[in-house]
Amino acid sequence: MVSKSANSEQSRRDRYAAAVLHVLDLRQAAGDLRSLLPRPDLAGDGPVAEVRTIIAEVRAHGDSALREYTRRFDGVDLDDLSVPLDETHAALERVAPELRTALTVARDNIEAFYEGRPEPAGRYERKGIFVDTLEIPVDRAGVYVPGGRAKYPSSVLMTAIPPKVAGVGAVALCVPPGPDGKLPDELLAAAALAGVDEIYRVGGPQAIAAMAYGTKTIPKVDVIVGAGSRWVALAKQEVRGVVGVPAAFAGPSEVVVIADETVPAACAAIDVIVQAEHGPDGLSWLVTWSETALKEINDLIGQFVASAPRRAEIESTLAAGGYAVLVDGPEQAMAVANEIAPEHLELCCADPALLVSMVRHAGAVFLGPWSPASLGDYLAGPSHVLPTFGSARFASVLGVEDFVRRVHVIEATRDGLLDAAPHISAIAKAEGLFAHAESVRVRQELDAAGE
Repeated sequence: MVSKSANSEQSRRDRYAAAVLHVLDLRQAAGDLRSLLPRPDLAGDGPVAEVRTIIAEVRAHGDSALREYTRRFDGVDLDDLSVPLDETHAALERVAPELRTALTVARDNIEAFYEGRPEPAGRYERKGIFVDTLEIPVDRAGVYVPGGRAKYPSSVLMTAIPPKVAGVGAVALCVPPGPDGKLPDELLAAAALAGVDEIYRVGGPQAIAAMAYGTKTIPKVDVIVGAGSRWVALAKQEVRGVVGVPAAFAGPSEVVVIADETVPAACAAIDVIVQAEHGPDGLSWLVTWSETALKEINDLIGQFVASAPRRAEIESTLAAGGYAVLVDGPEQAMAVANEIAPEHLELCCADPALLVSMVRHAGAVFLGPWSPASLGDYLAGPSHVLPTFGSARFASVLGVEDFVRRVHVIEATRDGLLDAAPHISAIAKAEGLFAHAESVRVRQELDAAGE
């Protein structure tokens, strides 16, 4: 527990002794906020070493390593790592009608959002030099969807639809199998709706290694995307350079809820724990300038947690990464949020739109009490694969652009090149690159000769 002074710390500790969230009082805090905000260490030497060992084993032994790790981590023996696509269509018929309808609506919303993406800029022209921009999709994309603690049909839609809209040739899905060696119908139904081309019952870092390097069963892909545990996120960092991996660290879920006393406390309270039910290593933060709101919201969080079906997952997250932060006002609240750079940022306060201009680092922002993060998780349209672990400082939400390469087509008229030639030659000579300069001198001579 952090406080302004040793004396006030004890009184606050007594007051919030029963609080679910750890309370940080940053009112009138001076200096660097970052030093006052705890951060999880997800990338320590231990996990990195374990991930590297798994990747090396998969590179060396392929499918046999995948089967061994599936036996060890998932507790199931598999003969066939792949799932026939006809099982996805059968699952779509088996799932409850209301779920099939909901997944279809989500699919349509996601497709509509990405199909509405602006086209690349048109032809650029300046002094006889023309540049066109081509967007060429990669041949194969690998998408990872976690399993274990829950099943995530929404993640299938959110990761597989953007590459399909981009025009990727084949989308391969990796998911850890259940105890029976199968994948749930809900997930297979989503795969059918998303148009997934290949499905493999493989999870963890071994799945990332398989997609990156290829095995007898799983062909190599060009790009790997999808959220997962810290081991999965670290594995993606390890194979970057072998395959394309978006810059975001898409790991354990995070939320920062900025709330005050003007909105229903129940909305803020439930939203603080929504991402926590994914499991350990995430962040669930409440930031407020109202002591009244803090106490009421914290009390309600305790009530929600006590009756939650996934109580163990929520409590494990809150124990390590659940905080309530008292600040001086909205400006300091936004400063705290920007330092955390959360995956989800909820502005659940009066005039939330006024705070948007202060957002610097966040994966996605949700405005007002009627815009919970769950709306973005399932139905709003943009992918819910967002940057975590502070990577929102430099990375963005998953999108179509993660599956295309931009290629510039450059053309010059005779006059355009001759006008640029002296400058090209001057820079080339300064860099000591004779052939670069000669490539324009040859053309100058051809022009002078009338050829």
